[in-house]
Amino acid sequence: MATQVQAEFPARMRQLRLARGWSFDDLVGEIGGAVTKAALAKYESGQMRPSTRVLNLLSSAFGVKTAHLLRPPGCEVKFVAYRKGAALTKMNQAQIEALVAQSLEQRVWLQATVHDPAAHPLRVAYLPVEDVPAAEKAAATIRKDWKLGLDPIANLVDTLENQHVHVVEIDAPPKFDGISAYATQGHAVCAAAVASRIGVCGERQRFSLAHELGHLVMDVGADIDEEKAAHRFAAAFLAPAETIVKEVGGRRTRVSIDELMLWKQRFGISMQALIYRLKDLGIITESYCQTLFKVFSANGWRRKEPGEFPAEKPNWLRKTIIRAAAEGLVSREQAETILGAELPCDTQPAPMRRRQFMKLPIEKRREILQQQAERMASHYESTGELEGIGGGDFIDDGSQ
Repeated sequence: MATQVQAEFPARMRQLRLARGWSFDDLVGEIGGAVTKAALAKYESGQMRPSTRVLNLLSSAFGVKTAHLLRPPGCEVKFVAYRKGAALTKMNQAQIEALVAQSLEQRVWLQATVHDPAAHPLRVAYLPVEDVPAAEKAAATIRKDWKLGLDPIANLVDTLENQHVHVVEIDAPPKFDGISAYATQGHAVCAAAVASRIGVCGERQRFSLAHELGHLVMDVGADIDEEKAAHRFAAAFLAPAETIVKEVGGRRTRVSIDELMLWKQRFGISMQALIYRLKDLGIITESYCQTLFKVFSANGWRRKEPGEFPAEKPNWLRKTIIRAAAEGLVSREQAETILGAELPCDTQPAPMRRRQFMKLPIEKRREILQQQAERMASHYESTGELEGIGGGDFIDDGSQ
């Protein structure tokens, strides 16, 4: 045990503390002043080992079991890119990285728990990009590899999660735009993650996630502006050149705001991103591009465009943890801790529900059975027919 604490505890403690945005002073308060912040700093640096009592206090403060503090990570998480509109504080950056690492490690564990290994794990930095326009080819390759065709992507979050590119939502300051990372077991990539900030509109979220995907898959030359290449990748991935030309035309002297609004809904990216896309493809000139942006500035649309749509919601974590709970692979407590919310009441296996039912007082069991009987009677009266009752849905109190 002592060796485990020395080897694993410091890194795990640091990750949990930073993910919550706590300073050492904050953590002292969370554990009721049981030890000083100097002692906490020594625990985290590996210079000192906490007592069993302090370990229990720390695990309670972090909301995890003590064993979790001592367990080695199931994978190694590596960060690829960090995109931000302006400089974040070191504390903000450390918190975001800890949150993403924690989330990705959790998802890798869950993949293995439900026996859902990535059939085609994402390859990282495998598409060479020697100049910014070459990002177009990289985006086309990913679309081909994922069999997406040339149509606009209806739901980008679902598309990414189906490829084991996990979408992580971060409650971060407005200065944060996105980050990408991947997890390895041994030398193999087992999962990847792209993160974006909670609270942004759908078109900005989609472009940010596609941008981070570009960082994951492209191998950008040393003398190339990686941000510009990732922007070009995102635009090409969401709005393929062939499809844009087909719908917009190969050459335009002017476009209307109404057209931009329609294309925005069609491709799921902002009107400003579309203007840049038309300029990059040579459909409009640089001069006309600047004319359009002057119109946007005059109307106050550079920061907030009309016609914003809601952000897409990740579903992989919720549906997978519900599946794991239903199959009895994780406990309800584990599932709700990971999800950060209560599970539907019927996610436990039928035998588990029966055992819990039998632990109830006899009067409570009779009350539940009476309620079930009334619901079934009401159903029969409304439908006029009997339907089979699944063995896991109706609970027998064993009194017959």
